[in-house]
Amino acid sequence: MSIARRVTARRLLGTGAAALALCAASATTAFATGTPGGDGWSSGGSYKPGTGAGTETGTDRCQFSLDGVNFFDSVKVDDQNLKPTEDGKVHIKVRTAGDAATCTASLASYLAHGATFATSGEQVFVDFDTVTVKPGGTDSLDIAIPDKGCFGQIDLYRGAVKFDGELDAKDGFVHGELPKGPDRPVIKDKLIAAWNGGVKDCTTPPPAEEEPPASTPPASPSEPAEGTTPPASPSEPAEPSTPPSSDTDTPTPTASESSTPPAPTPNGGGGDLAETGANSSTGPIAAGAAVLLAGGAALVVVTRRRAAKRNAA
Repeated sequence: MSIARRVTARRLLGTGAAALALCAASATTAFATGTPGGDGWSSGGSYKPGTGAGTETGTDRCQFSLDGVNFFDSVKVDDQNLKPTEDGKVHIKVRTAGDAATCTASLASYLAHGATFATSGEQVFVDFDTVTVKPGGTDSLDIAIPDKGCFGQIDLYRGAVKFDGELDAKDGFVHGELPKGPDRPVIKDKLIAAWNGGVKDCTTPPPAEEEPPASTPPASPSEPAEGTTPPASPSEPAEPSTPPSSDTDTPTPTASESSTPPAPTPNGGGGDLAETGANSSTGPIAAGAAVLLAGGAALVVVTRRRAAKRNAA
């Protein structure tokens, strides 16, 4: 190929490339300022499966049964009455729906102030249970309920939050506030079904009954109670503990003095080791002692005189 032909071919290629670039720029500007997607989808094209910036999760959807045989979605469960069994609990069977990768559901019971949520006020927590079920598995939610006749509420809902008001509890559960109707519907869009009922308010416990004081059994008629004096026999008149005084000037004996005189002893003395004062035998004893003393003194004098005379002779 001659040199002239090579130059001409290069010029044609350069002109074509410039034209293509200009067309592309014009198309980009048109799509940027027009409707998103432009008209490009009219000639075909599609997206193929790929990966993205995240992790895929399955649908969290459960089915429920009250008899363990027939499973329904929440609407069917809500249409059925919830009855406790002989153990005082209610039981709801749970399984994953056919297209769900897993499902988590919870059941909670409360005492209430009224028979409906609108009149329930701030509810009082009673019991709670939660389960997470994988495909092909079945589990059961089992909780105690309020006593028969008491206003109560039972909630079935998605998730595992325990709405008991114990926000600071460290027991491995996520806790939420207590329900309060109608001002605090804490479960919100996670509620699956609810049951209400009762005829009386049991949220306030009755006052404790006071035990009557223990009574002392009466004494037997044949045995008088301790500390009491049996009545005097009709044939023996009761004697006064203190004889009446015949002399108004006689002083009343004190607690340390006996009101009854001691019995006389054979020797004329009292029962005490020492006595103060004199009794009727004091005079003769003193006179005898004086005679003996005088006789002794005279005998001493006579004896000394006789001895003196012998010495002088």
